[in-house]
Amino acid sequence: MAAPVIRVFSSESQVAENLCELVATKANAAIKDRGIFTIAVSGGSAAKFLCDGLPQVATDWSKWRVFFCDERHVPFSDPECTYSFYKTNLLPKVALSTDHIFPLNPELTVEQAADDYEQKLHRVFTDGGLPRFDVLVLGMGPDGHTCSLFPGHPLLQESKRIAAPISDSPKPPPQRVTLTFPVINNASCAIFASCGAGKADIVQQVLEGQSDDPLPAARVRPTDGEVIWILDQGAASKLKQASYKL
Repeated sequence: MAAPVIRVFSSESQVAENLCELVATKANAAIKDRGIFTIAVSGGSAAKFLCDGLPQVATDWSKWRVFFCDERHVPFSDPECTYSFYKTNLLPKVALSTDHIFPLNPELTVEQAADDYEQKLHRVFTDGGLPRFDVLVLGMGPDGHTCSLFPGHPLLQESKRIAAPISDSPKPPPQRVTLTFPVINNASCAIFASCGAGKADIVQQVLEGQSDDPLPAARVRPTDGEVIWILDQGAASKLKQASYKL
């Protein structure tokens, strides 16, 4: 289990550019090696970075399979729907088939939607084992949550489900479906991209804090993979500079 890699850049635009370049590099390596690239993406600023930057990269979009690290259980018409953001802001710009991006089904109950999402995962990850994503692009909230895995929540201990429902999210909307830590920590590469001095305290706590009960984002430590943090100088401003290079 390798220590996190921390990359710090001078601006948000450089963070976005380097995130997209890294994802493209991982994609093209996976396609060359296995003929398919599997990625799970997040909402928030990461979604904007990806939708703006990925259309500029050179890759074989027909080989991409795109899932969601978590998704709010809301209609596609709801502005909170992460899938709809990508459908509007990425799909018209790239040759990614709608058959190769996998949304939550909001017409099901949240429990049924989680079961359905597990089936979608198994249709792509066909070996019957724990899905191993090439890349996860993760977000982090001001409380240190990632995906829809929140501090102190029982889902932090989930060990059997690969996609789990949550009906009591402390951040609205309350109903969501999330990937769980067995899948997250089975990934080949997990990437966080955070910007702004407002994130400095939580970034420092996640990356340098010592706790018997680490925050969810600090629990992202792939057992046979890497975790990479891409930060601007504001988000990295409280880290020990010995831990990274500009």
